[in-house]
Amino acid sequence: MADKNNIALALDNIEELPHLRYLIESTKDSVGVFKIGFEQFIRFGPEILEPVRHFGCKIFLDLKLHDIPNTVAKAVAAASMHEVDYLTLHTIGGEEMLTAAANAAAKATKAPKLIGVTVLTSIDQRCMNSDMRILGTVEDQVVHLAGLARRSGIDGIVCSAADLPVVKPTLPAGFEIITPGIRPAGVDAGDQKRIATPADAIANGATLLVIGRAITGAENPAKAAAEILAQLG
Repeated sequence: MADKNNIALALDNIEELPHLRYLIESTKDSVGVFKIGFEQFIRFGPEILEPVRHFGCKIFLDLKLHDIPNTVAKAVAAASMHEVDYLTLHTIGGEEMLTAAANAAAKATKAPKLIGVTVLTSIDQRCMNSDMRILGTVEDQVVHLAGLARRSGIDGIVCSAADLPVVKPTLPAGFEIITPGIRPAGVDAGDQKRIATPADAIANGATLLVIGRAITGAENPAKAAAEILAQLG
């Protein structure tokens, strides 16, 4: 049965720290994880993590690390010092980079779960084939990158809910599958091209749903978060 730890609130596009603290405090009863992206980490620095800690919730540091293996390993070690619960990196960085990250996390006093981003939800078939010049289907690329993450010792992946039916059967039990692009029925898709409702994503195997504007843009964020949690049963 789903609970609040299946929901991660994306604290993006918030320009004032008091507003960010308000969102955390008002939604903490329905949201167990709060996602801090690189926009907010750059804007506010590590101070941004304190409000999440204060309310005893989990920290999802979404930095999407992608660099040479040594640099990424050192960045993982540095992020581990902040005792975050989740940390993202791009699987497209390759097996050597992912393995270096996993080895660095293993040495940490409190290791975050390393989550490999597969194909961003803003990227569709045309973009992947034409702009990125990656052949094949989006689904095949997601399955390939998920396998790369698993073999490298990474704890989970980020993928679109649309890709869950093909990627879920290829992954072991306990592997984290985090899905952005979650939109309750009737909410605008925004810049996401591959989206799903919360209930459908959980039913198809997602372990953590990343939800942003449906809550942060609501007139009553606490009520919006509670309604989404209720939809998960």
